Amino acid sequence: MTQARLEPSRYPLVKIVGISGSGKSTLVHSLRQAGYNARPVSQEHSGIPDLWAQFDRPRVLIYLYVDLAGQTSRRPDIGWTFEAHAEEETRLAHARQHADLRIDTSQLTPDAVCRVALAYLRHRRVVHAPGPLPPVPRTGGWAAPAL
Repeated sequence: MTQARLEPSRYPLVKIVGISGSGKSTLVHSLRQAGYNARPVSQEHSGIPDLWAQFDRPRVLIYLYVDLAGQTSRRPDIGWTFEAHAEEETRLAHARQHADLRIDTSQLTPDAVCRVALAYLRHRRVVHAPGPLPPVPRTGGWAAPAL
């Protein structure tokens, strides 16, 4: 397989947006391993309602949600608060409204989330590379929104 066939820009863009700790980086990694041109959008840290739509318009927008209990169990090192969680939901309202697929990851394993996303992408016949695409940097940093 030639390197040119694995150039991400040759494939439709799939953007992943969602609440901190919902599994954006993990899903992006899994989708890129499956050949999809997936990228995370750290919109939960931004006051720009349509950040997900800026720069490159995605072919598919996937929104991931996790409840406060899920955040806390996944990242116990961070002092999650109800107020910060609500602020992230507010910041993500536009993306959630325009998402093609919404997944509540609160009670799902990363593999289950990936299976749902892959089933959707296959159903939509989103073209993908014949092999894994290069990884993108993880978003992983979290800072409480200014309230």
